[in-house]
Amino acid sequence: MKLLLDTRCWLWMQATPERFSEAARAIVDDPDNVLLLSPVSAWEIASKHAAGKLTLPVPPAEYVPSRMKSSGVDALPLQHSHALQVASLPWHHRDPFDRLLIAQAQVEGLPILSADRALAAYDVALYWAD
Repeated sequence: MKLLLDTRCWLWMQATPERFSEAARAIVDDPDNVLLLSPVSAWEIASKHAAGKLTLPVPPAEYVPSRMKSSGVDALPLQHSHALQVASLPWHHRDPFDRLLIAQAQVEGLPILSADRALAAYDVALYWAD
């Protein structure tokens, strides 16, 4: 199964994997699953790091690609169709990062692994991380 990781879940994978539920850990650890990270998450990580809201051991430009490689997470390229899908989303959630992740998941037909219950208001398949 292909699965889009939200930003928080990807960060948990890197630093605090014990936060995952047993079911989420099984999904993440299953070698048959393809775990995907969006450039939207890289943008969110870089933004939060620059604002002093996220501490990383190295700059985001080094952290994200090196950790993606070491954890076997693939990139989900961002397409115009993803950005344009945001216009059709109801305003249940105001976070622009999450809205774009939802749009990507909808366009690509991907489930999202998340701990953000607000995503349940959208027409997207979800697996809960916690």
